[in-house]
Amino acid sequence: MIDIKKNIENLLKKIEEVCNKIGRKKEEIEILAVTKGVDTERIKAAISYGLNKIGENRIQEAIKKIPLINSEFKNIEWHFIGHLQTNKVKKAVKYFSYIQSLDRIELAEELEKVCERENKIMSVFIEVNTSFEKTKFGISPEDLERLIEYVLRKPHLKLVGLMTLGPISAIENKENSRKSFRLLYELREKMKEKFNISLPYLSMGMSSDFEVAIEEGANIIRIGTLIFGPRNQ
Repeated sequence: MIDIKKNIENLLKKIEEVCNKIGRKKEEIEILAVTKGVDTERIKAAISYGLNKIGENRIQEAIKKIPLINSEFKNIEWHFIGHLQTNKVKKAVKYFSYIQSLDRIELAEELEKVCERENKIMSVFIEVNTSFEKTKFGISPEDLERLIEYVLRKPHLKLVGLMTLGPISAIENKENSRKSFRLLYELREKMKEKFNISLPYLSMGMSSDFEVAIEEGANIIRIGTLIFGPRNQ
């Protein structure tokens, strides 16, 4: 039996330890509970123990869960964190408040079009491929400036941060993520100065490497396994 309450307590303790070590406040760190393959009962348990930010990777899976959760809990922040195809944008706009995986102009264009039609402002993160792995989505660091410029011109898109994934090898050794996370932090600082914007959020770090992410400036960590145990799918 998975003890979600205990798992969350252990996670909060680890976050506090890392923050104490580097002189950050634990309150700066927001946990995004990643619920890919997680049944609604476990999600409800996590919410009842204080987590109200939920991240989903798949549109089809999410649209089954979201109404069930929202009928019972209010003020849940739904973040879409998977690769978003343009033909799924309409559903993403309907069900989510945040898109963390904006990675191309074509997608920004479609999001703007749908949001304008629905009269909705969508908060977005730009996903950057800072590990340079060909298997990963995300815009390349050298193309980030151009995409930011494009997004800032769209009245229905609100750019709130940057997101990245550590390399696959971080599963074995979390230190392997440090370079990727540091690069995202540096890109954020450069873009803030270049465009005179705040970019408040850095979303990086998962169950295997969140400590390194916090050390490198993350304020949103995306945690699945450490909360919910192994996924069903």
